[in-house]
Amino acid sequence: MSLESNQIANLNIENDDVSLKEIIVKIKKGVSFLISKWKLILIIGFIGSLIGLTYAVYEKPIYKAVLTFAMEEDKASGGGLGGALGLASSFGLDIGGAGSGGGVFASSNLSELMKSRLLVQKVLLKPIEISGKEISLAEYYIQINDLRKNWQNTTIKNIKFLPTSNFENFTLQQDSILQLIHSSLISKTNLNIIQKDKKVSILSIEVKSENEIFSKIFCESLAKETSNFYIETKSKKARINVDILQKQVDSIKFALNGAITGVASESDNVYNLNPAFVIKSAPSKKRQIDVQANSAILTNLVVQLELAKINLRKETPLIQLIDKPILPLTKEKSGKIKSFILGGVLATILISIYLILGVFYKKILIGSLMQLVRLQLTKNLKKV
Repeated sequence: MSLESNQIANLNIENDDVSLKEIIVKIKKGVSFLISKWKLILIIGFIGSLIGLTYAVYEKPIYKAVLTFAMEEDKASGGGLGGALGLASSFGLDIGGAGSGGGVFASSNLSELMKSRLLVQKVLLKPIEISGKEISLAEYYIQINDLRKNWQNTTIKNIKFLPTSNFENFTLQQDSILQLIHSSLISKTNLNIIQKDKKVSILSIEVKSENEIFSKIFCESLAKETSNFYIETKSKKARINVDILQKQVDSIKFALNGAITGVASESDNVYNLNPAFVIKSAPSKKRQIDVQANSAILTNLVVQLELAKINLRKETPLIQLIDKPILPLTKEKSGKIKSFILGGVLATILISIYLILGVFYKKILIGSLMQLVRLQLTKNLKKV
């Protein structure tokens, strides 16, 4: 059995050697074949280089607007637990609690919030001034992309988006157009919200488009709209409390002024009154009680109002702009030399693959034809 096993092993080794030799031979034949076609490959490669150069010349540049801002995180993680989680985070352990507050406004969620249809549509309907005319950003997007040329023979050719429009009252067609614009703007190639480190609340907004002005305006408007939405939502309860207290203070102050005026009026009515007629002084005393009561209430409400204002300032989050896009924006465009070389390399690779596959295809086709001929001859010989 050992002798047979050795023989089988030797055969396998020989087969492996033969297979490796065949592969090397085929590679050499392939290289030789390609060398024999060097003129064709050179011509195709040069044509590919010209195509790459033409693309670089006529390619529209992409303008990138970058805005960096710092966002105040919600640090409402309680007491010792928050401290323990923060300590764990300092050692590189992400337990999921330390500094992860903020809900929808957490840095990890802010990217999706900025790409939401609500905020993008609010930005698109903001008024901007272009060539001395006030139009909406959506209308400007339609103009710079010549979208109305494709709408000439449709029912939406006369649809316009005014800067004072309310998208809640839009028609189905207007909603559809805004949805298409929204989908185009939030694609990964056009809009990116980048956070370099999860532990750092500094984010960057990158907007890319073929129009320099649109990139800058959309980037700044999106940051501003997000900031307003963030501040309004986070401080909503505190602001409602301040508004209620302010109305109460104004109401009590009005009542106090009326009571003071009433005391003065009643005092005028009982001027030089005979002390024997005490009943005549009762209205004045009632008015004085109203003044004292309203004064005490007003004092208390004013204190609460000031405390509520302090709390509102604490609850109002901070979004601090660090870097804003400045014209001229960064221009992204393929280099002519790079495109020339890349086009030539790609064309050379493609024509080489095409030639090699053509040879294999011919061999397979010829082999198949020969096999069919043999089968046919075999059948004819059998009949004879």
